[in-house]
Amino acid sequence: MKRILLFTLACLSCTLGIIGVVVPVLPTTPFLLLAAFLFAKSSPRCHKWLTGTKVYATYVVPFKQAGGLPARAKARILVISFSVMGTSALLVRRPVVWAILCCVALFLLYLMLVRIPTVKLDKASEVSFTSH
Repeated sequence: MKRILLFTLACLSCTLGIIGVVVPVLPTTPFLLLAAFLFAKSSPRCHKWLTGTKVYATYVVPFKQAGGLPARAKARILVISFSVMGTSALLVRRPVVWAILCCVALFLLYLMLVRIPTVKLDKASEVSFTSH
């Protein structure tokens, strides 16, 4: 019963982490770290699958190994997030929505430029991240 509960929570956390790649403010890395932990406790096969995905290699591995994200990953996060927020602003023409999106955008910029360290990866590290 415990393994089923842990597996269910791992699947939920993994789903939220993957959604977090394209949804601003929904964090990717913490959800994927939690999913990896829960999968390790409930399903070694799913743990191996998760740690081999591109999303895990792009967002979690650099954070675990170097304590931050490469500039390229940060840029990708900002481009995708701002595209989604810009589309939302165009579709929902309400000042309240624009104000919320502006606050989210500023918070995201703060996270990417100030709070989350930018790490440099050499070619050997990039290869190990993608083949992890």
